[in-house]
Amino acid sequence: MPSHTVCELRDVSFTYPGAAAERGTKVRPALSGITLSIKDGEWVALLGSNGSGKSTLAKHMNALLVPTQGDCIVYGMSTSDADHVPAIRNAVAMVFQNPENQIVGTTVEEDTAFGPENQGLPPGDIARRVNDALAATGLREKRQSPVYTLSGGEKQRLAVAGALALDSSCLVLDEPTAMLDPQGRAQLLAVLAELHRGGKTLVSITHRLEEIIHCDRAIVLVRGTVAWEGAVPELFQSTEALREWGIFIPPLAALWKDLHARGITPLPSVPSLPEMVQALCP
Repeated sequence: MPSHTVCELRDVSFTYPGAAAERGTKVRPALSGITLSIKDGEWVALLGSNGSGKSTLAKHMNALLVPTQGDCIVYGMSTSDADHVPAIRNAVAMVFQNPENQIVGTTVEEDTAFGPENQGLPPGDIARRVNDALAATGLREKRQSPVYTLSGGEKQRLAVAGALALDSSCLVLDEPTAMLDPQGRAQLLAVLAELHRGGKTLVSITHRLEEIIHCDRAIVLVRGTVAWEGAVPELFQSTEALREWGIFIPPLAALWKDLHARGITPLPSVPSLPEMVQALCP
């Protein structure tokens, strides 16, 4: 597999062990025949309504789950090989929807250091990683603060800091903004955008189209299968399909589409709110 491929799923299907079905009925797989790849340095949005398989797919990317059928290859290593799992989890870090499930330290600094300490790194390397991760997430001034004093947005950024401290090449985020208010959401998205500019590979699982404006590519899941894959501006043009998939276009994107169709704004892709204001009121 080429070195620039971070993760490749080859005809992956997955059914949860012990999934029960009524007699005479068949259990629908959570994933069915998924084939896709994530390239180094990409920011990929993984979209779909509830129950579409987004979280299940995310967990395959760092071997929390392994395919029932097919193969998931991460940096050339099959997730089905137990010997590869530690290396895969060092390479691909997960950030989940509820940061409380990932926070284990009593202070910001202690929590961020937990992963590198478990890797058995020398104290100097741990200190460097913690400092870099807290700087990247804007939490350096909070390093001595008790975790319970943090806001929801700060706790989610702390979860990202803990993942960054592992020095992982790829970050998979499973609906990390779901529990945040608009300000916390904006802060986290700004952190992710900066990480992407620095070359980090990101996979964002979400159902909010307003969060994928700066992503390189989008993949839409419907009932455990890939329904669509392509560039984000093309996705925003697929209004009817989005409705069928249970994904609703945000007001700003709808306004952009209408203005773009009328030739009122030259912006080639869905802008942020400040970009839209600048285009309309130069």
